[in-house]
Amino acid sequence: MRFARLLLALLGLALATLAPLPTRAADLDSAFARIATENFAEIEAAIGDLAGTGDDKAAAALQALTDGALTYSPADKGVYMKTANGAYVDARTGAAPASQPSGLKSVRVNNRVRRAIEAALGSLTLLNPDPAKRLSAAEAVFKSRDATALPALDAALAKEADPRVKRALGQARAAAILSKADSSDADKVAAIDVMAERGDQDTVSLLAALRANGTPIVKVAAESAAATIERRIALLSSVQNVWYGLSLGSVLLLAAIGLAITFGVMGVINMAHGEMVMLGAYTTFVVQEALRTKFPGLFDWSLAIALPLAFLVSGAVGIVIERGIIRFLYGRPLETLLATWGVSLILQQTVRSIFGANNREVGAPSFMSGAFDFHGLTITYGRLWIVVFGLAVFAALLFVLKATSFGLKMRAVTQNRRMASCMGIRTPWVDSLTFGLGSGIAGIAGVALSQIDNVSPNLGQSYIVDSFMVVVFGGVGNLWGTLVAAMTLGIANKFLEPFAGAVLGKILLLVFIILFIQKRPRGLFALKGRAVEA
Repeated sequence: MRFARLLLALLGLALATLAPLPTRAADLDSAFARIATENFAEIEAAIGDLAGTGDDKAAAALQALTDGALTYSPADKGVYMKTANGAYVDARTGAAPASQPSGLKSVRVNNRVRRAIEAALGSLTLLNPDPAKRLSAAEAVFKSRDATALPALDAALAKEADPRVKRALGQARAAAILSKADSSDADKVAAIDVMAERGDQDTVSLLAALRANGTPIVKVAAESAAATIERRIALLSSVQNVWYGLSLGSVLLLAAIGLAITFGVMGVINMAHGEMVMLGAYTTFVVQEALRTKFPGLFDWSLAIALPLAFLVSGAVGIVIERGIIRFLYGRPLETLLATWGVSLILQQTVRSIFGANNREVGAPSFMSGAFDFHGLTITYGRLWIVVFGLAVFAALLFVLKATSFGLKMRAVTQNRRMASCMGIRTPWVDSLTFGLGSGIAGIAGVALSQIDNVSPNLGQSYIVDSFMVVVFGGVGNLWGTLVAAMTLGIANKFLEPFAGAVLGKILLLVFIILFIQKRPRGLFALKGRAVEA
């Protein structure tokens, strides 16, 4: 008798253990049967049923629906997935049917169905072994705000060990609770506290509905959280503008620093300076084309190879211009302006004849691709490297001017050309090398600018006016003044753009500089010396 009871108990336990399997299979069959329709509401409900099964076949079917490859037979309600080779497999079993079905119709989707698919795929991958996929799934559920995903979120939260993924799961759960109509006020207030930690624009949009339609308690909590988030967003926006301004300032610094040398030492208004930048950019293009065809494995080193070549090419062209034209026009700034403007037109047409008038593609190495998030700030690697590169060029040039014999001679010529000549300094030689140095720095600026701007014969014209503004505002020939002016104008430009627009913002800056030099004609940091002060 006892043995019979024990046998019955074991049999009942086995049946209880196996019972969910046919039920789950029945649920999967029912969900597939519901999705075989043209009714969007039924399709959306079927997607939720498929996600609730947690079956791998459901995930494959939903992915096929996303790709537009899920079909059904109106005759027998069979659901099939179209493979890459054009054949069909049964979505329920994953096996090929005995004969290829005919008369199939695609399962239709609209925006609501797409959101349901995203939420369903998200809930199905919440327990994926890959943390990146779990994080992506949590973000998908957060955006869909699907309350039916709450059980899956609770299960995933109980097993999650990664802090970042766990935070994203908690935020997705909070969004689902706030979207659920029958959630209690206490649950909604707790969810609002969780959402406040996220603090982005999506959270503000979600809280806006609660501020309008929630209960008094929920409204107060939503308004308080929204006010905190909006203050944080405003602060982040200001910091982001500062970062954008610094990156723009680094571009202006690279474009203007060579001009500051030539203009400051020789008093030459070099309108061909932008073309030196352009030559550096085209040198980068030529180097990358050579590496693509001959040594593709070295492509990530293309910028490192292009930097010295761009310096030599632009520097050599600068020396030729100085020896062939500029040295006959010293002391006549108007003539140097006209002559170098003519040289700029010649260089543009030469490049246009060699490379064509169309923009040329210059690729970014792998270490300059992508972006990362830093406490809510989006920072691209390309801009970050340009900021670092601009400061490195500034430091290297400062070292040359302060710690080398050539730098000493250059500063002597800047402060008093006649006295330097009397002391045995070959001022024509200094002029030539100085012009070559400024042109070479413009060339390596072109290497950097090729990563953020179109490489075309007109590249230099985009920066020549801004470069003169930086040099005049900072103080002619003063490197520290050029650095401060470039960063100041870059940040000011980014703060003016949202209110005045890009064009009007530049006009306002130009008006400011005109008024400023009326008060301080020598700029922020004026050079000192007998010849300068005379």
